[in-house]
Amino acid sequence: MDPTYGLVRRCPLAASPPRSPARPARPQRRPQPTRQAPRPPVRPMRPRRPRWAMRAVTTLSVVVLASAGIGHSVMASLDADIARVDPFKDMKNRPAAGHGMNVLLVGTDGRDQVTERERRRYRLGGAPCHCTDTIMIVHISADRERATVVSLPRDSYAEVPPHVDETTGRTHAAHPIKLNAAYAEGGPQLTVRTVEDMTHLKIDHYLEVDFITFMRTVDVLGGVRICTAQPLKDSYTGLNLSPGTHTLNGGQALQYVRARHVDGASDLGRMKRQQRFLAALIEQVSANGVLLNPIKFRDVTRAVLGSVRADTGFGTDELLDLGRAMRNFSPSSSEFTTVPIGQLAYPVKGIGSTLKWDRARSDQLFRSLRDDRPLEPPAPPKPKPRGPVPATVEVAPAQIRVQVENGTGTAGLARRMDAALAATGFATTRQPVTAARHDVRRTVISYDPRWDRSARSLAAALPGSELRAVRGMGPVLRVTTGADFKGQVRTVRADDPAPQGEASVLRGDESVC
Repeated sequence: MDPTYGLVRRCPLAASPPRSPARPARPQRRPQPTRQAPRPPVRPMRPRRPRWAMRAVTTLSVVVLASAGIGHSVMASLDADIARVDPFKDMKNRPAAGHGMNVLLVGTDGRDQVTERERRRYRLGGAPCHCTDTIMIVHISADRERATVVSLPRDSYAEVPPHVDETTGRTHAAHPIKLNAAYAEGGPQLTVRTVEDMTHLKIDHYLEVDFITFMRTVDVLGGVRICTAQPLKDSYTGLNLSPGTHTLNGGQALQYVRARHVDGASDLGRMKRQQRFLAALIEQVSANGVLLNPIKFRDVTRAVLGSVRADTGFGTDELLDLGRAMRNFSPSSSEFTTVPIGQLAYPVKGIGSTLKWDRARSDQLFRSLRDDRPLEPPAPPKPKPRGPVPATVEVAPAQIRVQVENGTGTAGLARRMDAALAATGFATTRQPVTAARHDVRRTVISYDPRWDRSARSLAAALPGSELRAVRGMGPVLRVTTGADFKGQVRTVRADDPAPQGEASVLRGDESVC
């Protein structure tokens, strides 16, 4: 842009045009009295628009045009750098197209470009398996106002159609397999074919993201904020988060979404954390105005598209249209779910334990996507809570059985705690007892290690309490009141109130801190 833009620029006067040749002089006439011509009616003067308004409008127009130009030029240059793949080549008998856009998002275990320092710090050792670590269907509504993300467990029982093995060139007949192994056998094309056969949903676009892309994107955004009510520790990935709010960088975020040994939920628990992370990512992009800032948009786009693979139809125009539509996107416009599971440990000979989908409920889920309907009706706006926000826990209070005993010399203290816990939803015995000791200073929660998730959930309701594992106690937890108990119990709510394997729907604004 010209640095003198907006300043009044003086231009030299144009040269006067040549005059016509002189005419012969006319004889002078004696002056005659003339009547004064009537004056034309005075027109009302238009108020002049202030110059600052004109300049502001002009400047705004230039900025908007420049932003659009930057966005298009950046996207056009990046379009040439995107690695292309044709997952729809020679595909026949595909499902009928529905409304909206369906993107198959695949996260691969590609760690070839990860530095040695990052490998050690974030526990990324070993050779890449070139398999799908994450599989999601992202449905964008036709009006571009809503997104639905459906996680497909990588251990899902699947039957791949006949295909040619990309590695050996051998022709394989249809056979059972775990869903994530379809990529290893037949790459993106077999993965798309298998997903379409299982969901009866037509996939419009394919995006493949690896470890390095994920890490760089989070770093460009300045980190992503997540919160947890219980400690998250996984010795395999190195994840170690205390209860509270944390801003994760790229490597830490990768640990968070990869962890499978935090609790007994394994891959299903990991998918819920991935969904929560995506909701937090959307919130971060919305709050920071990334889609409205051409410079930030350029940097994030470069990080995302620098090393992804996409189908040939997902180009500059589609990216720009999606970017414009997503400007009004917010966490409340998103919903996350996992395909309903009918059997958690379905044994298959030669494959091992798999997850078998609930066919009826799965069909209902994917029918909603085909019809471009939200999985749940829009929730009415929630009133702002007056008190403290309930802590999110792993186990619903109603499923936790508690025996309260008084460990102090204060009469009635155990009865008050029992009543407070029951009012919060815990299944107390309603029969508090007296402990053997009467000098307990800090409240103690004794629990059987097999019920550690219930113990952590109860501890969230009693901040400052001490957890003490006691083998052989059984399912009933024991709370020994200490002198630190002042009669208050924190309200908690279950992280996922649905039974294990059932598909619950989580809205984006319900999962951010």
